[in-house]
Amino acid sequence: MLVLYLFFTWFAICDRYLIFLYFHDMGPGFDTAPFGWVTASRYWMSGLVAAGAVMVSYVAANLVLGRTVRGYRAPVWGRVWLLCAAPLGVAIPAIVMTANDPVLPPVHAAQVTAALLVGLAVALAPGRRAADAPAGCGLLLADGLALALMLVALAAVDDLPRWLARGSTAAIYAFFGMLAAGAAGLLAMTMLYGWRRRTAVPGAPHLFLAGLGVAYLFLPLCHHLFFCQDSGRWADPGYFGYIPDADNYFGRDVVLQIGVWTVVALVALGVTRLRLWLRRQCGQ
Repeated sequence: MLVLYLFFTWFAICDRYLIFLYFHDMGPGFDTAPFGWVTASRYWMSGLVAAGAVMVSYVAANLVLGRTVRGYRAPVWGRVWLLCAAPLGVAIPAIVMTANDPVLPPVHAAQVTAALLVGLAVALAPGRRAADAPAGCGLLLADGLALALMLVALAAVDDLPRWLARGSTAAIYAFFGMLAAGAAGLLAMTMLYGWRRRTAVPGAPHLFLAGLGVAYLFLPLCHHLFFCQDSGRWADPGYFGYIPDADNYFGRDVVLQIGVWTVVALVALGVTRLRLWLRRQCGQ
């Protein structure tokens, strides 16, 4: 119901020129026409923003229920996903292909629906951990933030030559700063796991999944809610949250993006093995 409400609001009620920034001047090379490549990415990014809203509310609900209801166990995330996927797989294309103007053609509707369903799988995964081990869930989300910084920074690696040519020192510093902050965050969390020996070390798949959730669900949701204007604040009366485009979080080149996921997955694997090794050394 939350997802249907969000999509009906964005695609049927809101002004398309505002929510998707039609013909917004982003400079040369950015096609922001209703079906330009930038705008098309905003369409399917709406699925990730909606999944981010589900992740925040679902994790929060399981945290509360796990602490207040005796014997509560979060449902298996895959079953919840299946129950949601069937109705949403019909309702979302029906909304985006019939409501407002312009309506989305089938290809764009399929992209939106696919992004939403993949995002929902990531969003629902932390529910059981939040209910059973809230402290461990919090530590995992902190790890996810560190990996998310790496994911977002490395996706922009193909922009480095352009930044160097233009002398964009702020962008270059931000790039290396995000990588350094991500590495520092993982190191700090590794030291924390060494100190908190009773806290189970999460596996590499869980660590990588947390990074994906923060990078592609939580950060776009925060972007939509709080960072959609260059001046002023999100609490100002005139604030309007548009849907961010994919360029903020993904690389334009598919091969590069796959390479980024591979590198960060290997980082998650290496960090997990390091933590387990340190745990064994401390236990001897």
